Amino acid sequence: MTQRKYTKEKKVGEGTYAVVYLGKTEKSRQIAIKEIKTGLFKDGLDMSAIREVKYLQELRHENVIELIDVFSNDGNLNLVLEFLPADLEVLIKDQSIIFKPGDIKSWLLMTLRGIHHCHRNFIIHRDLKPNNLLISPDGYLKIADFGLARSLGNANEDLSSNVVTRWYRSPELLFGAKHYDTAVDIWSIGIIFAELMLRTPYLPGQDDINQLDVTFRALGTPTEANWPNVTALPLYNAINVYAPPSRQELRNRFSAATEKALDLLIAMTVLDPSKRCNSTQALMDDFFTESPPPTRPENLPSKNTNKKQKTE
Repeated sequence: MTQRKYTKEKKVGEGTYAVVYLGKTEKSRQIAIKEIKTGLFKDGLDMSAIREVKYLQELRHENVIELIDVFSNDGNLNLVLEFLPADLEVLIKDQSIIFKPGDIKSWLLMTLRGIHHCHRNFIIHRDLKPNNLLISPDGYLKIADFGLARSLGNANEDLSSNVVTRWYRSPELLFGAKHYDTAVDIWSIGIIFAELMLRTPYLPGQDDINQLDVTFRALGTPTEANWPNVTALPLYNAINVYAPPSRQELRNRFSAATEKALDLLIAMTVLDPSKRCNSTQALMDDFFTESPPPTRPENLPSKNTNKKQKTE
């Protein structure tokens, strides 16, 4: 029996659909076991659980969480995942931890490498945020929680715009777009980059309507001039018109950022998704070759006292 290879030692988190345990393998490797409560679904299993298993089996990369095994017991599905003791949100919020420019560069680089691997395998994550970016004991950042991920399949297929946690949701999703692509993930990573520099959420909207206002107050309002056909999107209506920020305004906002850091941030948060940079362009950006170099993962700041396993 597969399940006999693993022991559940301690419950560390519980959501609506899943319980997360710390455990060990037969060889005493520390693991996390995510037990999905299949009994809650009339068809037996939630689509997000199926997607998560499918995509994690397809995606093997040092910057994507490793799915070690899957087994069933008592009718529930168990995902055996590598143990990742902290997440980026925990580090951002801990004001006792100092972020150096090389640290921010390293976390951003690992996030982009992980998402580049997803995108070249035609998978959109659709829920990138700091607490879905987990940190391994040896400092590697790994993208987790693929419950909202989708394959880039039929171009004519309608997709839900109600994806991505609100603060990291791109303008096309806020406007109810039914057709979109990997650019939604790039926007989210741009907002995470801003948050790493600011040490506080960049665009914290209170609700969906307020999110539009917060986003466009910070970055300017989309118009037909800077985003052709934007007014045809389902939720585009009478919105406040804000001018885009000047370069100096962005310098003031991100006072420690280099000019190349600002260039990359701007490229990742272009309002029109067709003009936003992609993961390849972001990885090739001059920001990553200017001094200082990215911090090596094992030298990145960590929260050693935090032993909480992320509940995905």
